[in-house]
Amino acid sequence: MQQKYLPLIIAAALSALSVSAQASGYRFGSQSISGQGTADANSAEAVDASTIFYNPAGLTRLDGTQISAGATVVVPHSTFNDTGSTHFTGAPTGGTAANDYAPNSVTAPSLYVSKKLNDQWAVGFGLFVPYGAKLDYGNTWTGRYALSNIKLEAVNLNPSVAWKMNEHHSFGFGIDAEYMKAELGQAVDVPGSIAALSSGAGAAQGAALIKQIAALGGNPALLRTAGDAHGSNDGKDWGWGFNLGYMFTLDENTRFGLAYRSSISHQLRGSTVWDFSKVTSDPIVNQVLAAASHKTNSAALVALRTPETLSANVFHQFDSKWAGMADVTFTRNNRMGDLDIQFPGTTEGNEVIRQQWKNTVRVSVGGNYAYSENLTLRAGIAHDQSPVKSAELTHPALPDSDRMQYSVGANWKLSPRSSIDFAYSFLDFKDANINYTNQCNPLATSCTGNGETTRGVYQTHMSLIGLSYNYKF
Repeated sequence: MQQKYLPLIIAAALSALSVSAQASGYRFGSQSISGQGTADANSAEAVDASTIFYNPAGLTRLDGTQISAGATVVVPHSTFNDTGSTHFTGAPTGGTAANDYAPNSVTAPSLYVSKKLNDQWAVGFGLFVPYGAKLDYGNTWTGRYALSNIKLEAVNLNPSVAWKMNEHHSFGFGIDAEYMKAELGQAVDVPGSIAALSSGAGAAQGAALIKQIAALGGNPALLRTAGDAHGSNDGKDWGWGFNLGYMFTLDENTRFGLAYRSSISHQLRGSTVWDFSKVTSDPIVNQVLAAASHKTNSAALVALRTPETLSANVFHQFDSKWAGMADVTFTRNNRMGDLDIQFPGTTEGNEVIRQQWKNTVRVSVGGNYAYSENLTLRAGIAHDQSPVKSAELTHPALPDSDRMQYSVGANWKLSPRSSIDFAYSFLDFKDANINYTNQCNPLATSCTGNGETTRGVYQTHMSLIGLSYNYKF
């Protein structure tokens, strides 16, 4: 692929990312339309160039040069019912209901190219979206002190090579170059801070603020009507990893596969901006409150390590019409510990989003039916565990839960060289309870946070519609 086109392709991929939806965590599950049609049970089938993602050893089964270009449209539906979110003072946060926080629809692209060099060697290149999240709750919802918006985007470039040792054993290897960028916003609890400084242990500090505002010519009375400030962070980074595949072909009808995809370390570097300009109508009051918060615009740094996966799969052709397949994928999610947002160059303590994820298993089974020479029908079902341990560790950035996936699909041959894949999936999530408390508060100097408690129930389901075009040279 010519180098001049790569930035354009990456830009197109990043501009069309999905809500974190299909696989557990932030991972975007289906990376091909043929795979989606069987609920991603077809990793050992190696039917097209998307085997680069699922098992690169399958490249040895593909003839000539093949290309597969597709897109999956995600149509989410999610509601949040608040059950008592509070300031760090214990008072209700108030605010508006969370409406339309998930996008109406988004699209995630994929592109795979494979080439058979000879009877033993094959190479390939994949471009796909491994992770994505996009939620915008707005600045006034009841959980705004935990999060107002999040956008996580990633694209992976995956050159691969495969070697066929003999008729039974094939091996594959790929390099992963992953670009990731993220944005996160949240309210700053100024009203709660003022309330905490109006009496008790904070009264002296509150009186000093009033005196300072008056001395500078401001109007201390506006403290009673103060609203929220707002903070925003962004960061981006390239990371590197690898993936391995092995395929054992028992006979012409049966094969088994093993695939491993490594974790990737990222150092997301960017900036943090704190905005106190709309807290009150008096710039002097706003300036004093901003200074008292010890929050200054600065660089931002988030270190994270993506989960690694290990998959085992099988494919069997029962007869000329029917084929069955299955996949079990283990994901080491405990690589994703707490997220620490650091503010280099300042005395401000880290902001910690507690996650402490658990490892998960995804199980899928599927089948193909050759309806005719030109039409193959597919179906599959999968159960995917959530890495979130409990309601106390559920954060609005990822209101995740266990889910079932039900998929159907089809491949229609347009000619001996070209075909179209179509897939539809319905994902049904269990209700996700949230009872998350930030262990810092806005008056603390050793850490950053609002000390809020976000309580409620998420109810989510979604549809995925996939379409791809395949061509053989």
